[in-house]
Amino acid sequence: MRRTGVSAFLRLSLAGLLLTAAMAAPSRAQDDIEQKVNDLLGKMTLEEKVGQLNMVSNGPLLRWDDLSSGRAGAVLNFNNAQDIARAQAAARQSRLKIPLLFGLDILHGFRTQFPLPLGEAAAFNPRLSRLASEWAAREASYIGVQWTFAPMADLSRDSRWGRIVEGFGEDPYLGSVLTAARVEGFRKGGLATATKHFAGYGAPQGGRDYDTTYIPRAEMYDTYLPPFRAAVEAGSESFMAAFNALNGVPSTANPWLQTEVLRRQWGFDGFITSDWAGIKELIGHGVAADGAEAARKAILAGVDMDMMGDLYIRHLPDEVRAGRVPESVVDEAARRVLRTKMRLGLFDRPDADPTHVDSVFPSPEARAAARDVARETLVLLQNRNDVLPIPATARSVAVVGPLADAPQDQFGPHGARGHAQDTVSILEGIRRRAAGAGLQVRYAPGCDLFCRSQDRLPEALEAARASDMVIAVFGEPVDLSGEAASRAHMVLNGHQAEILKALAATGKPVALVIVGGRPLELGKLTDLIPAILMAWYPGSEGGTAVADILFGDVSPSGKLPVSWPRTVGQLPLYYNRLPTGRPTLEHNRFTLKYVDEAITPLYPFGWGLSYTRFTYTDPAILKQRLRAGEVLEVAVTVTNAGARAGQEVVQLYTRDPIASRSRPLRELKAFEKIALAPGEAKRVILRVPVDSLGFHQDDGTYRVEEGAIQVFVGGNSLAEQVGEVSILETIIRPGSGQRASASTLAQ
Repeated sequence: MRRTGVSAFLRLSLAGLLLTAAMAAPSRAQDDIEQKVNDLLGKMTLEEKVGQLNMVSNGPLLRWDDLSSGRAGAVLNFNNAQDIARAQAAARQSRLKIPLLFGLDILHGFRTQFPLPLGEAAAFNPRLSRLASEWAAREASYIGVQWTFAPMADLSRDSRWGRIVEGFGEDPYLGSVLTAARVEGFRKGGLATATKHFAGYGAPQGGRDYDTTYIPRAEMYDTYLPPFRAAVEAGSESFMAAFNALNGVPSTANPWLQTEVLRRQWGFDGFITSDWAGIKELIGHGVAADGAEAARKAILAGVDMDMMGDLYIRHLPDEVRAGRVPESVVDEAARRVLRTKMRLGLFDRPDADPTHVDSVFPSPEARAAARDVARETLVLLQNRNDVLPIPATARSVAVVGPLADAPQDQFGPHGARGHAQDTVSILEGIRRRAAGAGLQVRYAPGCDLFCRSQDRLPEALEAARASDMVIAVFGEPVDLSGEAASRAHMVLNGHQAEILKALAATGKPVALVIVGGRPLELGKLTDLIPAILMAWYPGSEGGTAVADILFGDVSPSGKLPVSWPRTVGQLPLYYNRLPTGRPTLEHNRFTLKYVDEAITPLYPFGWGLSYTRFTYTDPAILKQRLRAGEVLEVAVTVTNAGARAGQEVVQLYTRDPIASRSRPLRELKAFEKIALAPGEAKRVILRVPVDSLGFHQDDGTYRVEEGAIQVFVGGNSLAEQVGEVSILETIIRPGSGQRASASTLAQ
């Protein structure tokens, strides 16, 4: 079996290299591709053009004659080579034999499961983001998948929203870096990307999935759009329109988003697909009376492909013949789809090999990669009295909690082809590591997965009292996270809190490992539980990665990509908020505050402890006066002042204290993750282009204004100010939604 897996891996790598070469076609033969597209369009009937704009799903509703008659241009939810090969054979029976595009939700792995994107973001390591996406793509492309509905580039400041787990958190700069890395990784591994959800989907009212969003255009440009722009620059082949309405206009019928920003301002020439039945939902939004009007509004706004709505295929030919939709609009939409297929080499690629099966994975190499990624995503939130790592003097440990032995839940949402039997649970990871250390492990789940009762608490307390310390593994079962999993109550569900309090009352040291897709309201547990480790949904090798951290084989290095609230009443919560005319004063009621809770987060953005200690000394701004086109450079010496090796994320923030618009109190502008041995020091230089220190007006005008910029450097968003620089001239770029540059200065 191992020999088969290695052979499969070699074939997979070759397939990935061939597809990567095919993806490079635009730079070598764009003119040739455009000519081929024009020639093909000239042969197509109106119905065949519309067929390319129709996406259908595998399953009971699939009509196979749609594939053989050219009435479908793309398909989704085909996840094995046999079905893909059958569908490809059906498409070859159509008159023009145009190949299908096979898409699937592959967010964080195919068979080998990597940490969920929000957890991956906690690594603050774009190299690992590329690696995880590349492996997911390698495995999926091996069985014939060509396209993933990822990455999700939605910024979210509200952890009530279940889909926060699929993104990168609350910061636009971190999101831009990681979105680009994910696009690059997917492409390198052999998958085209559909960056989603365009746009503003991560800010629904009340944190309720699918609800409307209200975001001023300046805020869209500065905060919510940069990660999507990064996806364009990284080469994302397609985009997916969001379900939500933005400022009263549903994204699927929003020409400002789909045509003005994405195509005209950013120059995107790929295609846009709706989300599942998103065009049909325009009726529910109240902007279309029927399917024909919904199809008309979506295509005119710039949405090229209808995913599982059946509206384009039913109504667009009649809309064109009635003169309500110009045929040129359909031509352009079909052109974008065909152009993408040609760029991907689909017309020349052999069909999927039906002998390819995903059971050759996870390979040893994929497991090693998943473990490497997972270790860097784990965030040590607190560690009073150095409870962790498990001391060498310990002879026994009690593992308590149902999520310790829940391998399926370690995947998180959208597990693609993940199998529970492939996964090392946290309990198994601890047992394996403990065996090598001669440590006895006692396990008691304490309750069922949703902790609906405390009937099993006595056996958990017995295990705790008989052991030297307790590793408690609680959090969110997977059903409480992801799409359609918005939460009004952010506490640990069921009786988890009561069980944790009872464990703490035994007097034994307790370390809490949280499995889940978002920050949770911990309340007084932070006082009772000395050590808390956020594990997110850590994937196939989550158990080994968690054990690596618990036993101190690796020092934790994850940093929070979101602000961790004290209570749900603080949401939405984010570090880069605007200042107020009445900043918080402790003894003044009439300042920014709550009367019943602190205004600050429990743990700030960028927070994460280590088993060692890092010091920052000798900060220096290398040039104090800067002009357009120059770079802000800040140097600082970071020293590992502890006795263990570790990694630190060095973070640089800026603030424009006086501007024509109120500017955030802090903005992350650069970071670098470094590894240091005990006693080792490194001089780190962080660089920020001056042209990225500005902001937008509502009309899209971009400004970097003359004046002072404050600079902060440290290990989280509470970093100390190290000085300020002067911008010597105002930079203006009118109405493009793009970053300013020296070539477009106006004084």
